Amino acid sequence: MAKLARPARSQHTTLLVLGAVTRGPGYRKLQNQIWAMNPARLLRHNAVEMRHHAIRLQNVLFSHEYDSIENNSSMVTLGFKFRRDVRALNRRIREWRMIAKGVLSTDHPVMAHIIPIRRCNLSCTYCNEYDDVSKPVPTGTMISRLDRLAALGTTIITFSGGEPLLHPDLDMLIAHVRSRGILAGMITNGYLLTPQRVKQLNEAGLDHMQISIDNVMPDDVSKKSLKVLDKKLQILSEHALFHVNINSVLGGGIHNPEDALTVGKRALELSFTSTVGIIHDGSGQLRPISERERAVFLAMKSFEKKNFSQINGFQDDIANGRPSNWRCRAGARYLYVCEDGLVHYCSQQRGYPAKPLHDYTVDDIRREYLTAKGCAPMCTVSCVHQIGYFDFWRDPQTLASTVPAEGEKPLVQIQSTGR
Repeated sequence: MAKLARPARSQHTTLLVLGAVTRGPGYRKLQNQIWAMNPARLLRHNAVEMRHHAIRLQNVLFSHEYDSIENNSSMVTLGFKFRRDVRALNRRIREWRMIAKGVLSTDHPVMAHIIPIRRCNLSCTYCNEYDDVSKPVPTGTMISRLDRLAALGTTIITFSGGEPLLHPDLDMLIAHVRSRGILAGMITNGYLLTPQRVKQLNEAGLDHMQISIDNVMPDDVSKKSLKVLDKKLQILSEHALFHVNINSVLGGGIHNPEDALTVGKRALELSFTSTVGIIHDGSGQLRPISERERAVFLAMKSFEKKNFSQINGFQDDIANGRPSNWRCRAGARYLYVCEDGLVHYCSQQRGYPAKPLHDYTVDDIRREYLTAKGCAPMCTVSCVHQIGYFDFWRDPQTLASTVPAEGEKPLVQIQSTGR
């Protein structure tokens, strides 16, 4: 197969998006405003933000607060906050490098989700990404896969599942990711977190953790409730040096959509970031959300603007029952690597392209970058949408999709003996 031509890119537009991606406005708002921005002013503004962060750390270190510490407990608390701020500054610098690399080149994956174990300790009815029998992927095999992702130029690797904390050598895998200069993330249900486990994740170098909390009280749909997990969140607040995001959800059969507001407020009280996701049902299909759910979604979006900036404007279309017009770069800028070591578009399109990771090349990345995905208009997979922001402004997709459009064929679903 002839090599696909490397897409042309504009340096001027790259500078604009380098600033705009980090601000995280809605998709249409970003489109409307990006061309009016002055790139030099935008970059100066981002540099000022970084300097302010550094000054705040300096003030903490040298301020009179240290002179007023009266006991060892205060010293430990202040020392922990300082270490967390230093870690955050280091992480932010590495994220800036990731963004710069992502907008200057399209020949590498920005993010990969990798599965170290498919088994999960829970059985949420809407989830199609787990079983209750699988063994952990051997550590040596995982390290080989991580090295291959590094060779492809991947800038973020997120461990998912199943429940990644069930892998006995997860800390070693996280440390290996960090040793390759890659940002390390994890998606977990949080049930297995203890103070000691969080400290081990700190030592391994974890950068980001996301926990989805589906309700306030556990029910027949999900046991990932605030009642059960609040103590785990307090542990994270007291011990985690990494960034924590709490994701509340709508759709998928969740009984009380108003719970999302309670979860979001609690996350912010604990100094975490908070997002809201619209999820699929147990067959992997999108189901339109109700008026009640839409009202909660809009309240969360208003809440979000005051407290944090997240790149999720695409959800406005989904919440209003409209197809989302975007360029899905799955298989190129985003890779989903299953427990068998195959590359798929995402968790909801397992089977495409299903090529072994060790055989995946830059030619595959270039092909999938230019391939339109038939499932994209009704997609709810937020991480793929977010990575798509790197390239929405460039390189129209000219190759035909091999993925059936929504409704033509059921999406892949893992069957669990526990359901």
